[in-house]
Amino acid sequence: MALLRTLVDCDKQDDESSLPQELRELYDGDLHFRTSVAGRPFVIANFVSTLDGVVSYAIKGKSGGSTISGYDPADRFVMGLLRASADAVMVGAGTLHDSSAESLWTPEYVYPDAKQLYGEYRVNILRKPEYPLLVIVSGSGQLELERAIFRTPTMRTLVITTSAGRDELTRRGAATLGSVEIHALDASGGNIAPEAILELVQSQFAVKTLLHEGGPTLFGQFLAAEAVDELFLTLSPQIAGRNGGVTRPAFVQGVEFVPDSAPWFQLVSVKEKAANLYLRYRRA
Repeated sequence: MALLRTLVDCDKQDDESSLPQELRELYDGDLHFRTSVAGRPFVIANFVSTLDGVVSYAIKGKSGGSTISGYDPADRFVMGLLRASADAVMVGAGTLHDSSAESLWTPEYVYPDAKQLYGEYRVNILRKPEYPLLVIVSGSGQLELERAIFRTPTMRTLVITTSAGRDELTRRGAATLGSVEIHALDASGGNIAPEAILELVQSQFAVKTLLHEGGPTLFGQFLAAEAVDELFLTLSPQIAGRNGGVTRPAFVQGVEFVPDSAPWFQLVSVKEKAANLYLRYRRA
């Protein structure tokens, strides 16, 4: 039984089906990703937004995307499917902080009902390891090391940080965690360049497809670097609003474009479930 209904599909692919039949039925279609022609991993982003463009209420305990989606099963299914498709999932320190301490960035964590389907697709069809590599970007290295992602042996976690962040993590014992690797990169103005991140995960971790799950500032840096190839955006039928006192972020923060440099995307597909829309865009 389909979780989603396809309204528009502009993705003309002559390839054989990628998804196994049961996942195709749930997704109401197939899912293909192109090979990057930019000499770097193919970067996919996934966000959920209100009708007025808010991706987080910025309220303690209510900052995550699930509050925006209303814990929508179809949104969680798509998130799990994208995780199952990717070699690595990347999040910034803010996104990590806003999640629960028990969160695991695995396909079945977000949508347990499809655990077996995700696993068969990932291992038997895509020939990938059981779980994607989790990449955490944190300039300061001030991470809560008691979180499940740092204490789960089957989860490979890469922390990309600065030299100061590496020293902080080492001081707090991160180097003793068996499933965690720490890599320090140069930072300009406190930010680690997206190009350097992509070069590292490609050359040392064989990442060909990277799923970017935010946050908005890190995503904005990747957009500015022209390092985003596709965007999956769930549009939730609620309005959050904004006032002058509290910043409720959109999915791009920290950068702004002018008309001559603003990124353009082409519509690939539109799916729906109840009042939610699931949009897929590809960089024009």
